[in-house]
Amino acid sequence: MLIDPFIERGKAFLGCEFPIMCGAMTWVSDPNLVSAMGNAGGFGLLAGGNTPVDILAKEIETTRALSEHPFGVNLITLAPAYGKQLDLVCDLACDVVVFAGGIPRRREITAARESGAKVICFAPTAPLAHKLVEMGTDALVLEGSEAGGHIGPVALSVLVQQILFEVEEVPVFVAGGIATGRMVAHLLMMGAAGVQMGTRFVMAGECKAHPDFKAAFTKARARDAMATPQFDSRLPVIPVRALKNEGSIEFGKLQLELLHQLDHEKTGRVEAQYEVERFWVGALKNAVIDGDIKRGSLMAGQSVGLVHKVQPLQEIIDEIVTDTEKEMQRLHNIFNDFSC
Repeated sequence: MLIDPFIERGKAFLGCEFPIMCGAMTWVSDPNLVSAMGNAGGFGLLAGGNTPVDILAKEIETTRALSEHPFGVNLITLAPAYGKQLDLVCDLACDVVVFAGGIPRRREITAARESGAKVICFAPTAPLAHKLVEMGTDALVLEGSEAGGHIGPVALSVLVQQILFEVEEVPVFVAGGIATGRMVAHLLMMGAAGVQMGTRFVMAGECKAHPDFKAAFTKARARDAMATPQFDSRLPVIPVRALKNEGSIEFGKLQLELLHQLDHEKTGRVEAQYEVERFWVGALKNAVIDGDIKRGSLMAGQSVGLVHKVQPLQEIIDEIVTDTEKEMQRLHNIFNDFSC
């Protein structure tokens, strides 16, 4: 297959058949979905988020029981339980540890690697990408602002030029706005070791998200997935991309209320930031688990405009791989015509 040399580096790094990762989504990326990804030939990531350590340990063991394939654990460096979660994944000798949400310390990267894990870090800017490589990360993820959930400030098209074209020392995976095999083909040919998708896998039959949550995705257009604003630098919230609904409006009101409390010294910046995160965790649970699509958080990437139906996970993976191969074959034929 034409795809083979382009996926060799990513396959070897992740230890899976196809270097297609399912991003870690709070309340979504549970042992069932993560293990199903491995069984289908891809690579799943458990979402550490704010999960208590004892529950995260059970999720890791459950995932191992459901699949013999490797998987990773995504840790949010700003989460209250982050330190204990890192100790846990090191103690349990997890295959891959992904650091997200902030810049990990050098000693944290070292600790994960010394436990036997491969380390992946998110790189939202070019200087940070080079710093993380110097600090010892084994691979990078470039996530464009087209992605769902908490997002960085730069589009994937720019990150590809700034980082993917410049970093050769480690495998570089790309994410944000990806949903089709044709797009995957072009990213692989540009040098990506593989891709990460989230929104596309919410539509997997194995995903536990509420049917109403998935139905909202099938009706949405790309422009419906909007990033939240930051009203004041005193409350430095990380933008969140989600489908606009009453919950989005409530979040705006929450920011204004917290700024009012800051003005009158009724709260501090750290406490206010935690209050923001508590809002998103609760609102996301309301939507994903309970199906409250009016007031809950419908976190989705702009690729939501490219997903239109619920499919078995194996069917999604097969479709992506088949379409990737078809696109490479199409381009191969074009180049052959030019050479004649």
